[in-house]
Amino acid sequence: MKAVIYKSTGSWYVARTSGNRIWQCRLAGRFKIDEDITTTNPVAVGDQVELEIEDERQQTAVITEIYPRDNYIIRSSPHTRFKNHIVAANLDQAVLIATLKEPKTSQGFIDRYLVSAAAYHVPAVIIFNKQDLYHAKEMKHFQEWEAMYRKIGYPVLLISALKEEGLDKIKRELQDKVSLFAGHSGVGKSTLINDLIPDLNLKTDYVSDWSGKGTHTTTFAEMFDLPFGGRIIDTPGIRELGIVDMDKTELSQYFLDMLPFIPDCRFNNCLHVNEPGCAVKKAVENEDISVARYESYLAMLATLQEQSW
Repeated sequence: MKAVIYKSTGSWYVARTSGNRIWQCRLAGRFKIDEDITTTNPVAVGDQVELEIEDERQQTAVITEIYPRDNYIIRSSPHTRFKNHIVAANLDQAVLIATLKEPKTSQGFIDRYLVSAAAYHVPAVIIFNKQDLYHAKEMKHFQEWEAMYRKIGYPVLLISALKEEGLDKIKRELQDKVSLFAGHSGVGKSTLINDLIPDLNLKTDYVSDWSGKGTHTTTFAEMFDLPFGGRIIDTPGIRELGIVDMDKTELSQYFLDMLPFIPDCRFNNCLHVNEPGCAVKKAVENEDISVARYESYLAMLATLQEQSW
C-alpha cells in the first residue's frame, strides 16, 4: 500500500494513502540498522513509502519500503554532531519566510538557505513578511534586496500575514506545488499558514522583546494540503542553516549569479579569492554580481575551509 509521509515525530510517522486514510506508522526494524543511511532520520516528510497494515481498526502500519526521492533538503542535525537531518523530500520549491523587523533576517542566512536549496536542485522563493511593521528605512532595505535577488532569478514577495495582505500572490506561487516553508522562529510562518488554511489553527507565538527572536511553535516537520491545490511542509524554526557535505570548490556553483562567469575563470579550481584571471571577481568589479552577495560567498567559503582543517 503506497502512502506519503505527512508528519515525522522521530520514532512514529503519520502517512496518508491515496484514499485519504491516515495511518500511524513505525519503521520496519531493518531500517534502523541500515548502514547506508547516514542521516538521523531515514524517513522524512514528503517521502513516498510502502506500508504493511499492522492493525486495520487502529490504523497502524509498518513502513517496509522507502521509494527513491526526486530531491531533498538536509541540514546539520540539531541533536547529533557530525550527522545530517533530512528536512523534507520530493519538493517542487523551497520557500524562505524572512523579515526585516521583529526579528530581522540577515542576508547571510538568506544566502545560506538559497545555496542549500540550489545544492539539492530545489528552486527557491523568498517571502518577506511583516510589511505592516516596515517604515521608510525597512522599505528601502527591502527594495535593494528585492532588486538584487530578482536579478539573480529568485521570486521575491512582500506580504503582511497579520493583515492578510499579499496572499493572492502567494497562492499563485504555491498552487499545485509541494513547498517547503522555513525561516527563523518568529517570522510569522504559522500565521501565514493559518491564513492559507483557515481551518488549521496552528499555534502562533510572540517575538521576545529582549532577544528579537521568536519562540518555537513548530516541534516537528508536518505537511498540510492547501485548499486551492498543492501542499506545504512546515518546519521547526531554523536558527542556523549550515552548509553540509559540500567541498569548498563546489560552493560557487550554487551561487546562481556566479554561474555564468565561472567558465571564464583562468583556473578550473578557482575559488574566486586571490587567483589571477578570475572572471567572478571581474564581474563583481563591473557590478554584474552584487558586492553583498560576493561577501556572503567569502563568509561561507571561510566556514567551509575551517571545517576542512
